[in-house]
Amino acid sequence: MNRPEAWNIADQIADECLMSRWRAMNRVLTAIYDEELRRFHLKSSQLGLLVAVTKAGPVRRNELGRFLSLDPSTLTRNLQVMLKNGWIKEVPDGGDQRGAPLEVTSKGRKLLESVGPAWHVAQTRAKKMLGGEAAELVMSMNRNPRIIAMG
Repeated sequence: MNRPEAWNIADQIADECLMSRWRAMNRVLTAIYDEELRRFHLKSSQLGLLVAVTKAGPVRRNELGRFLSLDPSTLTRNLQVMLKNGWIKEVPDGGDQRGAPLEVTSKGRKLLESVGPAWHVAQTRAKKMLGGEAAELVMSMNRNPRIIAMG
């Protein structure tokens, strides 16, 4: 009996899909970093935002979301935690406060300094898990995924 075409397509996608493999790898890498950052009550997604705000701040939410390719709900959820914890703050600029620029606070800078060693451990674990060539490939990619997609 012949299998339906859907089975053949499902087999091909299961065996060859770059996106599925990338997402699975992303979950494994996220777990490594989250495990090392747990004692700081910080998730890897929040660390990425804290770094971005530190480097770009003051920065508006929409600019941050666009640069990091984050959807508004994910961005808002993580920023709320960060604002509540005092790691970042809104900077009044005379405009609409819903879109007030964000900047890192002294508490956020201290947190970054504190997590440095844990981040290094996570980085070492991630590189070991990926292997040298794969880690180099990931690091050689452009920092902004949107630019890769448009290239």
